Amino acid sequence: MIMSDHFDTIVSMFNIKEKFTASPLSTYKGTLTQTFVSIALIGLIFGAGFYFGKGKEEKRAVINIGGVPESEIADVNFDPFWETWRVLEEKFVSSTSTNTTALTSDKKVWGAIEGLASAYGDPYTVFFPPVESKMFAEEIRGSFSGVGMEIASQSGILTVIAPLKDTPAEKAGVKAGDKILQIGDTNAVKMSTEEAISLIRGEQGTAVTITFARDGVKEPLVKSIVRDTINIPTIDYKKLPSGAYLIQLFSFSENSANLFRQALRQFVESGSDKLILDLRNNPGGYLEAAVSMASWFLPTGEIIVSEDFGGKRENVEHRSYGYDIFNKNLKFVILVNGGSASASEILAGALSEHGKAVLIGEKTFGKGSVQELVDITGDTSLKVTIAHWLTPLGNSISNGGLLPKIEIKNTAEDVASGKDRVLERAVEFLNTK
Repeated sequence: MIMSDHFDTIVSMFNIKEKFTASPLSTYKGTLTQTFVSIALIGLIFGAGFYFGKGKEEKRAVINIGGVPESEIADVNFDPFWETWRVLEEKFVSSTSTNTTALTSDKKVWGAIEGLASAYGDPYTVFFPPVESKMFAEEIRGSFSGVGMEIASQSGILTVIAPLKDTPAEKAGVKAGDKILQIGDTNAVKMSTEEAISLIRGEQGTAVTITFARDGVKEPLVKSIVRDTINIPTIDYKKLPSGAYLIQLFSFSENSANLFRQALRQFVESGSDKLILDLRNNPGGYLEAAVSMASWFLPTGEIIVSEDFGGKRENVEHRSYGYDIFNKNLKFVILVNGGSASASEILAGALSEHGKAVLIGEKTFGKGSVQELVDITGDTSLKVTIAHWLTPLGNSISNGGLLPKIEIKNTAEDVASGKDRVLERAVEFLNTK
């Protein structure tokens, strides 16, 4: 038997009875590890007291930033900002290719806030004007029109975290770790993630040409990818001919915890004692999903991940709910690669450091920062890094990601022939354990 002695009690959870619906899973707040959504309404950063006065001293005297202590802004000189605004208004002449008729005062303010956010030097802290804010909200809901790849800035270079399963990007051969050099005719060097997304997204059925650089390939890879409606996949599971049970988790969506519970139920009913959780090319998602999934393997109160707020507030520890249905007879491996990020790293890090699973594959992406999405106005928002993830042993996920115990990767020849040597190595490991 691979279940713990109290499995009969846990069966009621599998059947979604009262004990399960009353669990912490039913009170999700929708916290994301990569997009970390916890909506909090605050006033516009410049405040309603921003007054266009005639004298510089007058302008400075009436600046009122709601919620910010006066001591923090007493020495802030906004004169250069207003002087720049004045000069642009008086002197700027647009080129024939630039349309300034739509450049409203709101758009100028949005641009200023974008610059303020970018001044912090963090690729994950970004201001979203109305259009971009709507696009980001669509991505969170899990359905949008694009090519289907998760991207992020890594060392200042736009990098593919992972192509999503069964999407145009995956079918075009895009791989985790590919660097984006150009989108259409636009140079993507030093481009923000959000700007890249706005260029890549588009109407279903239209094509976008993206130029990539890939490690080990000398020449740039130019791919014309036809956009399609992207429905982010979640999970797949089956018993392998070897007797091991494979669960492939593609994202940590809002419903993934429930789907994972169903997959575990099928695993238990299969009679297998060998479990493979495939987190390769899983870019992450909801924190609560990762905590819930880890809780099936850990006793109550065990630390799954901690949030380090850099001294601005006390660290927050996310602990196991204590479902803990498996005993020590469970043979468990987790597959990871450079496309495993965020929530994937939280789950893999927790289960490996607690000795519940062995990691096999390649070093993970290293996306260990926490973002909160804050509504600035009714149609704009700010995604801001507020903390960093620490594994149960206190290791920062951002510091190089997770290194598997058994390092192995699929070669280009493996991919072309459909061979998965990483999965084969996992099966071999389980059969000899």
